[in-house]
Amino acid sequence: MDRNEFIKKGLVGTGMFVAASAMGDVIKNDIDELKELDILGFNHIPNTQSALMENAVLHKSATRGDANHGWLHSRHTFSFANYYNPERMHFGVLRVLNDDIVAGGKGFGTHPHDNMEIISIPLEGDLEHKDSMGNVAVIKNGDVQVMSAGTGIQHSEFNKNSEKQVKFLQIWVFPNKKSVTPRYDQITLKAADRHNTFQQILSPNPNDAGVWIHQNAWFHLSQFDVNHSQVYKMKDNTNGLYVFNLSGDIKVNDQVLNARDGYGIWNIEQVTIKADTAAEFLLMEVPMTV
Repeated sequence: MDRNEFIKKGLVGTGMFVAASAMGDVIKNDIDELKELDILGFNHIPNTQSALMENAVLHKSATRGDANHGWLHSRHTFSFANYYNPERMHFGVLRVLNDDIVAGGKGFGTHPHDNMEIISIPLEGDLEHKDSMGNVAVIKNGDVQVMSAGTGIQHSEFNKNSEKQVKFLQIWVFPNKKSVTPRYDQITLKAADRHNTFQQILSPNPNDAGVWIHQNAWFHLSQFDVNHSQVYKMKDNTNGLYVFNLSGDIKVNDQVLNARDGYGIWNIEQVTIKADTAAEFLLMEVPMTV
């Protein structure tokens, strides 16, 4: 679908963006996002190309699902769309961690969600968003976007630029409350606030730093200089911590993570993170039962 078609699906003059099916012209993605799943609670069992420790799981970058749709190249840490691995469904309430690249002038047509907390973290380029709540926005590197889908929303995402890619992380978290009123929020962060420290970008508290969601979860972004080391203390010791390394090489305790590796650990009070090179990474502290 090109940009002109995308724009035409907006209802001019209302500020509302609705499913095209309501207009008798159905937009279909070539991606069947999530199939019906049995909620299993704990799920730390890796696939055969991962490593299992007593209280941790390692997901190397190359073991992720690899979906190339031409206009979209997505790497899936957990089962999603055509990538299905019954041993890699979720990490506690962390259900989706997609590393997406969208070609210039392309995007996701209008599609529905409900009862999910959806977080988007742009890494490069400009991502245009429209939804059935009336929100029209562009998010870029330095921004964090969150939607509580609740009783149900429709939305679209599109690469605003025709000449360059958009890269972003798409993260879904199971909520601790169902059928809430849908909600949208977006903030802009200061990159300097994550230099050699943990910059909180998400929490359960609307009055705390970053965006908030309906879940007992905390996310932090960090950019460490080489050899910098710091202790992350868990906000809730019953939670687990999933570390997604964006660039460079780090150690989480003694576990080495290269670019785009993921590492989940639980039954801990704290971890020590050390940068072996200049590095950027995302910490996701989440409840371990759904």
